[in-house]
Amino acid sequence: MLYLLIASVIWSFSFGLIGNQLAGLPPAWLAALRLAVAALVFLPFARRVPLKTGAALFGIGMVQFGLMSLAYMSSFRYLKSHEVALFTVMTPLYVAVLNDLFSRTFHGANLLAALLAVGGAGVILWKGVSSEAPLIGFLLVEVSNLCFALGQLAYRNVLGRVEQPHADLHVFFWLYLGGLTALAPLGLYNALAHSPHLTSSQIRALLYLGVLVSGLSYFLWNSGARRVSTGVLAVMNNLKIPLGVAVSLLVFRESVNPTCLAAGIVLICAALIPVLRRSKGGTFSSSTSIRQ
Repeated sequence: MLYLLIASVIWSFSFGLIGNQLAGLPPAWLAALRLAVAALVFLPFARRVPLKTGAALFGIGMVQFGLMSLAYMSSFRYLKSHEVALFTVMTPLYVAVLNDLFSRTFHGANLLAALLAVGGAGVILWKGVSSEAPLIGFLLVEVSNLCFALGQLAYRNVLGRVEQPHADLHVFFWLYLGGLTALAPLGLYNALAHSPHLTSSQIRALLYLGVLVSGLSYFLWNSGARRVSTGVLAVMNNLKIPLGVAVSLLVFRESVNPTCLAAGIVLICAALIPVLRRSKGGTFSSSTSIRQ
């Protein structure tokens, strides 16, 4: 769970960074550059894997990092950064529902925890979205949420079926390669059509996103996803919301409703308590506790 917490802290700085520092740049080109940087970081640690496993990891990367990044980065063309943050609240619900579909079982505790996490994040940000927020922006964020939820579950399921899997550090390059492959054609088209130029501050922001957000935090998140129950994983997907609000308050000096923030944090913590107890008690099915 520590891996998920560290990743959430890193992500909490990214919403405002993308919405302000990188506004106006082609989204596919930016997403491809982020993944290219992340792939270079993990290239020295890459190891050969069986063809079937490598193909599965490559496909997961195309969805979780490639399509997700494209939809996510594109949403900032239609929404403000805090609106993007608000619309990410549905990810825990997708994690819970997709896990039940994969395992062909129903886990009410996971669904309840996910709903509490959604409600907690929604309480924090419920006044943060304007009624004029474009529908296409909302749909792009939801596509991004769905791709990310699907990818993290597929990753732990694929490696959970391997008898002697490599360490996460040794296989993660193949996910980034899949994501970069999915983005490369459109990213190249964006580069040729718009000839974008980066300022020094934008280069620093891009390196932060590539090395820490797309690199370290994605690695920590998927690694952590293999070590917790589905209920905990679902709830932790929304921990970035109160952390992001805290960053906005303390770092960027934005105004925050303290009552809503406190109520949201209480709900998210309340969602964690029962699933942590069930996880420690070993009551989750094997499909929700892969690679403990």
